[in-house]
Amino acid sequence: MTLHSDARAVLAGWVPPSARDAELRDRFVAHLDAHPDGTTRACLPDHLTAGTIVLTPEADAVLLNHHAKAKVWLAFGGHCEPTDTTLAGVALREAHEESGLADLDFDPVPLDLDEHEVLFCSPGTAVHHLDVRFVATARRDGSHAVSDESLDVRWWPVDDLPEIYPDMRRLIGDAVARLTTR
Repeated sequence: MTLHSDARAVLAGWVPPSARDAELRDRFVAHLDAHPDGTTRACLPDHLTAGTIVLTPEADAVLLNHHAKAKVWLAFGGHCEPTDTTLAGVALREAHEESGLADLDFDPVPLDLDEHEVLFCSPGTAVHHLDVRFVATARRDGSHAVSDESLDVRWWPVDDLPEIYPDMRRLIGDAVARLTTR
């Protein structure tokens, strides 16, 4: 199975938690149907990306990275690479690379979807990341590290977050809800 076919199967079989996510899921599946290269960064102006929000097992803190290019606090995530074979694998790889955490309890079922413009992805082109987001947990005492893509990596109490995009607040809330309703 290729990354493209895995991504399409995961998205087509996913039960969205909201009407917003259902609309985005349909858009992402249509994108993949129309673009055999839809998981690669070469597919412009839109391509799939994957990310992971990392919470403590108690869901009381979130690990965020201060992204070097975006200059804001974000969840971990990024582009699909030629060696990736699954969408969940992309999200998990990015979480390991950007957080430095070796031990993550990763949920392979997507948490939510988001589409956002990324100005620094391909200068001169309005690029949209079609982002599939997952959730993982890690102990706060695990050894995290700052990657080349980040200015800082830090745990934040979920009730005392730094200035972040509204979709990050929603994502954190969705992740907390998933963990606390299991």
